[in-house]
Amino acid sequence: MKKFTLALGVIAITFSAKANSPYITKVYDFLPAPGQFINTMPEYEEGDTKTTILTKVEEQICGNDDDGATPGMISLGAYGGYVVFGFDHPVVNVTNEYDFKIYGNAFKSNQASDGGSCEPGIVMVSQDINENGLPDDEWYELAGSEYAKSETIRKYKITYTKPDDDRAIGADPDPNNKYVCDRTYIKWVDNQNETGYVTRNVYHRQSYWPLWIEDTEISFEGTLLADNAYDQSGNGSYFVLKFYDWGYVDNQPNTEDPGFKIDWAVDADGNSVTLSHIDFIKVYSAINQHCGWIGETSTEVCGGEDLHPNAVVSSGIENVTFDSDAPIEYYNLQGIKVENPKIGIFIKKQGRKTSKIIL
Repeated sequence: MKKFTLALGVIAITFSAKANSPYITKVYDFLPAPGQFINTMPEYEEGDTKTTILTKVEEQICGNDDDGATPGMISLGAYGGYVVFGFDHPVVNVTNEYDFKIYGNAFKSNQASDGGSCEPGIVMVSQDINENGLPDDEWYELAGSEYAKSETIRKYKITYTKPDDDRAIGADPDPNNKYVCDRTYIKWVDNQNETGYVTRNVYHRQSYWPLWIEDTEISFEGTLLADNAYDQSGNGSYFVLKFYDWGYVDNQPNTEDPGFKIDWAVDADGNSVTLSHIDFIKVYSAINQHCGWIGETSTEVCGGEDLHPNAVVSSGIENVTFDSDAPIEYYNLQGIKVENPKIGIFIKKQGRKTSKIIL
């Protein structure tokens, strides 16, 4: 049995003969922001509830087709819209390896080398610390190529307001763009003192508001990436959405995107976090941008894959003598540093020496 050891020397990873599914098996939550593909991907039918919608989302992104292709597709809508899912096993952090992939529908432009249809989504990960099988523990962002850039805004918040149910499809057409039939369709405000609208276009005439949601306002909070689109045509007829370098869903063509590393995880303050594995993944649309007739920038998700599905986490650590001159640090069995541990089982680290202790 081959064994790898994670950084900090606190968790050992071994590979088991048990066959886990490499593909998504469970969807825990789905809340899209307003957008032109909402209520169509997946399709809303009268009487649908959140429970029935989650079943439809699972039908789209769980598993894979018989020929090995990715499954169906869901849209997360404008900025903040998200989906939360998991596998039938923990996704293990294997040192120096990409741990999982999430598929989108990004493609390259045949008229520009720096982009195409690229609608980046941010990835969050979490561990089931309380062991209740639900994604209600702390979330960590996987810091992609744009995370530390000055134009990236953290702790961004946006609120969308539901339009009147009887609002006409062509309520406020754009006189300068015949393809935009309602330029003030769904209003949004954010915590940057900005306001704007999710516009409606002539190609998608259904409601852009998720119809199983009864609330008249929906709010989202997270990291906002800088706009990535430019009008190559100069007249609004051809937009290019540029690639970011790495670390986002629906940002690079699936065949060229190597995936995600759990080692990229950071906490809410931007501190690097060491995770031995993860149990839950969240993806949300990361750009608040509208591009004329092609509408809002909305991340699409087309399934996901654990790149080493049979890896398992083991806490086989031998007791050793401590280096009395080095500071002492404590970690829980998930590899997360703990300040002032009280009751439980912990890994004690002093210098290069580690030991499992019970308090």
